[in-house]
Amino acid sequence: MKLNKSLLLAFGLLILAASLYRAWPERPYGFTPQIAMALLAGAVIKDKKWAVILPLVSMLLSDVFYHFLFLNGMSTIPGFYEGQWLNYILICGLTFFGFLLRKISVLRVAAFSMSGSILFFLTSNFAVWVGGGGFVRPKTFEGLMMCYADGLAFFRDYGLVNGFYGNLFLGDLFFCGLLFGSYALLSSRLGVRRGIA
Repeated sequence: MKLNKSLLLAFGLLILAASLYRAWPERPYGFTPQIAMALLAGAVIKDKKWAVILPLVSMLLSDVFYHFLFLNGMSTIPGFYEGQWLNYILICGLTFFGFLLRKISVLRVAAFSMSGSILFFLTSNFAVWVGGGGFVRPKTFEGLMMCYADGLAFFRDYGLVNGFYGNLFLGDLFFCGLLFGSYALLSSRLGVRRGIA
């Protein structure tokens, strides 16, 4: 793989997004950049292998850093927790979904962002239903629907935190706008072509 400005720009944005959102004091739960990171990588990194690897590496670096801070009493947010491996698998899947985002426009990015939120909700709650994950529900269709109902509280409303209404849709739209907008702005200033490596 040839390291070029465009690849470094995308990877730098992914690491920055993965790391800095945790530094936001009392951030609303669910207001995270991971889905936007996966979609950006899938949409702009031409080499599919690196498109999948880079969001995972950026998440891992962020998790290691924040776990170090947590272990040393400098953060209340642990870097690693039970069941976290599922998030890595889901981010891989959403990167594959990002491959379908061929023509980038504001409307298409918004549509992929909302679709990514829904896909994440459906698959993560299905996995909780299959594996338990603290919410033991019967392994029936009714149990699955109960699990989705449990998850709706997280999907719809993460609560009012310091006057900010935390919402998965809003978080994904915000970070998609921030990452795709930053990438477009910086790549045009650096003369970088869309489609990396």
